[in-house]
Amino acid sequence: MIPLRDKNPTRLVPFINVAFIVANVAVFLYQVTSGEGVGLIFQRFAVIPADLSAMYTQGHIQILTVATIFTSMFLHGGWLHLGGNMLYLWVFGDNIEDKLGHTRYFLFYVICGVISTVAHVLIEPQTTIPMVGASGAISGVLGAYLVLFPKARVLTVIPIFVFLQFAELPAIVVLGLWFVLQFFNGLASIGFQTAGAGGVAWWAHVGGFIAGIILILPMRKYR
Repeated sequence: MIPLRDKNPTRLVPFINVAFIVANVAVFLYQVTSGEGVGLIFQRFAVIPADLSAMYTQGHIQILTVATIFTSMFLHGGWLHLGGNMLYLWVFGDNIEDKLGHTRYFLFYVICGVISTVAHVLIEPQTTIPMVGASGAISGVLGAYLVLFPKARVLTVIPIFVFLQFAELPAIVVLGLWFVLQFFNGLASIGFQTAGAGGVAWWAHVGGFIAGIILILPMRKYR
């Protein structure tokens, strides 16, 4: 299922959410137009779980290695990777910013991204495959949305063979099925150095989603 929009109006202008989208798109355009090549950019700015694990076991903090936890959130592996992430962020992020406020939403997004990275590294500590993408942080947004707006209607497109079926479904169905898919793909990926079929960091999605569920209520701005 692919979400297209939700019927859930907001009161605040979600400029932090828009800024995240713009930043991700801008960084990706830099990737594809850089003369250095994507591989070199990933080597410098993507998370390498083996490097983080080695830093922990050696007890020696390397600032550049730690910084990749944040820089990797703005890198993407291709147009589909970027487009899918930004679509989910566009559909669901504005409502979470509306509930948290701008500053809290910024912190919430970043914290969920960090926790998602830690979850992935804990499951695949020795892999040298770069981890990139905003999906861990966005997973936190989805978890928060599930808690706050389980009955919100989401217009989704459902591919059925060569046909497209449009349906309005409650968020608990759309996001609940999304999480179940991530979880079972994560279970299937354990033990594979690719972190799952297609190189997807499934446990980053699971970790980010759970982080969003846990963090949203204490961070929520009550009016």
